[in-house]
Amino acid sequence: MPKLWGGRFAGETDELVARYNASLPFDVRLVDEDIDGSIAWARALVGAGVLDASEAARLVEGLEAVRAEFDAGQFAAAPGDEDIHTAVERRLTELVGPLGGRLHTGRSRNDQVATDFRLWVMRACDALLGEVAALQRALLASAEAHLHLPMPGYTHLQQAQPVTWGHWALSHFWPLERDRGRLRQARAAASVLPLGSGALAGSGFPVDRAALAAALGFDRVAPNSIDAVADRDFAADFLYACAMTGIHLARLSEQLILFSSAEFGFVALPDAYSTGSSLMPQKKNPDTLELTRGKAGRLLGHLTGLLATLKGLPSAYDKDLQEDKEPVFDAADTLTLALPVMAGLIGALEVRPERMRAALAQAGGGLFATDVADYLVERGVPFREAHALVGRAVRRAEALGVGLDALPPAEWQAIHPLLGGDLSALFDVRAALGRRRAEGGTAPEALARQVARAKEQLAVS
Repeated sequence: MPKLWGGRFAGETDELVARYNASLPFDVRLVDEDIDGSIAWARALVGAGVLDASEAARLVEGLEAVRAEFDAGQFAAAPGDEDIHTAVERRLTELVGPLGGRLHTGRSRNDQVATDFRLWVMRACDALLGEVAALQRALLASAEAHLHLPMPGYTHLQQAQPVTWGHWALSHFWPLERDRGRLRQARAAASVLPLGSGALAGSGFPVDRAALAAALGFDRVAPNSIDAVADRDFAADFLYACAMTGIHLARLSEQLILFSSAEFGFVALPDAYSTGSSLMPQKKNPDTLELTRGKAGRLLGHLTGLLATLKGLPSAYDKDLQEDKEPVFDAADTLTLALPVMAGLIGALEVRPERMRAALAQAGGGLFATDVADYLVERGVPFREAHALVGRAVRRAEALGVGLDALPPAEWQAIHPLLGGDLSALFDVRAALGRRRAEGGTAPEALARQVARAKEQLAVS
């Protein structure tokens, strides 16, 4: 089959240039979307008076035969198949004869590829939404299993205040919920039909674009044909959603790497999600988590790379836009593997309460310093003054070589008269957790509300 654009050229394309220009090795992934779009276009051409119903039916039958060849792994690419659109049209024409050459009437590869790509991104968003939700369910199950298990909470990687494992696990549920929101937004951004825009000036035939949009599952029609073939905002939106998901997976991974170390020991990684050392027999390496952490950089790179490609383009279609698909495909592939791996790891994770209890005991009451300050505030001391007074107590305990919870009563009395009584209740971890009843806090009733809300979010989406 001659090139779709070869009539204007007298000479042959340089072989190296042909290889450089070809995109079939990666845009073959758009085959279903390309065939779906072509089927819808064939039917739209009937309404436009270009084809009759029997001709459209023959084209649809031929397109489905091409799809079946791809599905069976029997499609044979030809040397002139520079992209998926050329390959499908070439094989269709072989199957149905000259009628195949009428399918492209009023259509350009510019609006065709934009339509295919948007359909692919919409479907990728749907698939990733399910994978993110599966990881959320794993985190929620882990949270519920150890909802009230006390553990040290950290800021700046320094022990801060007591929290619970359930509270910590849910702290990684909510970023993923925001990621699902971004994937929904990316899907909505993609759900705009370019087909019928032609190369840039619109189709020369009266196709019903609203009917096309409905047939293909798009929410609306692109209002400007020049913008329609150039717009790749949706791809950037998709890559941003993927990059943010990757960042959240990396943060979860980083904390689990720390928690599984000998220094913490709060969790034990399952053998199925760990690897060993080729030299040191004792090693159990968190390679799964490290790979997930590393892939965040890959996802971020895809986003910045596409943005750099887009920033200097004039309006309408430019060949630079051939660079849009590989980062999007790879981002989807990366998360399609990383998300279920992380869900499986969370589901098999062994939580170690005894190590958390030991860490709480080793803190020597320092985790409860804020509770002492709050105690003073409840008795009329301004918070800034209370903060300074407890800071003095911490410094005094350090000077004496004891924990804050072991500071002698006389020392407390010397700091402030209100601290002269029995302060032992302030250093009880259950009481400290229970005092934080506000929405989002660590008290049992607050945690119960948070779990219920998390379940609601998963149920409605």
